[in-house]
Amino acid sequence: MNVCRLYGEELQKSQSNTFEDYFNRSEVTYRDGSEERTLFVLYLRHFEAVLLDWLPYEGDPLFTVNGRDIHLRDIIALVCLWKNPAYRQRRRVYIHDESELRRYFADLDAEELQALVSEWAETGECRLPERTS
Repeated sequence: MNVCRLYGEELQKSQSNTFEDYFNRSEVTYRDGSEERTLFVLYLRHFEAVLLDWLPYEGDPLFTVNGRDIHLRDIIALVCLWKNPAYRQRRRVYIHDESELRRYFADLDAEELQALVSEWAETGECRLPERTS
C-alpha cells in the first residue's frame, strides 16, 4: 500500500450552531492495488494535547521535513491505517475516546514513523509497512 497524501486540519464552524471548531480531521490518501482511496479520521481537538503529553515529541509541529512542519493532525490517519489494516475497508472513522486514539500510538516507533513521513515528503509517496503484530 502506497501513501500518496497526508493532510490534517482544524475544522472551523460552518454555521453558528455547530460544534465543528472542537474537532480536527486527518486524511491519508493511498493506493491499494490499482485503486486510490482516502481515509478521513475525525476526532476531538482536545485529544491532541493529551496525546502530545504522552508521545516522545517536544511539541507540535512534531518535526520538520523538507521545510514542511508535520503536525500531529497530519499523521493521525496514517497511524490509524497502519495500526488497523481493517480501516482499508472504511472511508470515515470517528474517534470518540481518548484511550482509543492512544492505543494507535502505543508501541509506535517514532523513528520509523518519521522515516515514512520523510520519504513521503521527499518523493510524494511512501510504502506503508505491513503490520507485524
